Amino acid sequence: MSDRHVNDPDLIRDLLATPGRWAIVGLSTNRTRPAFAVSRRIRDEFGQEIIPVNLAGEDVHGETGYRSLEDIPGHVDVVDCFVNSSRVGEVVDQAIDIGAGAVWMQLGVTDQAAAERAKAAGVKVVMNTCPLIEAPRVL
Repeated sequence: MSDRHVNDPDLIRDLLATPGRWAIVGLSTNRTRPAFAVSRRIRDEFGQEIIPVNLAGEDVHGETGYRSLEDIPGHVDVVDCFVNSSRVGEVVDQAIDIGAGAVWMQLGVTDQAAAERAKAAGVKVVMNTCPLIEAPRVL
């Protein structure tokens, strides 16, 4: 794999257009954080099921929250990462461990080594962008 990650527009289109279960890591009840508004739009505009994942296990937008990816029952299609780049590798490893279909690292979140680990494990990767930025381009 090259040193520069390039997002696949077809993958992005598939992830946004195909109904699935999105675990939103870093989604809390803090309305000032980007995850709060973005996750609601992922659910309401793109028709995705959202699952809040935060340290407190708080429910958000009326959806049941969990403390970790491992606590979520059933399959997770996309792990959407609203965490600092220095912490995202751990989240990606957890996504690999639970058999998630894809990892989406939000705008400003990058970890090339984690992306390579995910791809090697068969997990699709989108990095350093937001679904709300990508949707008008691909849908």
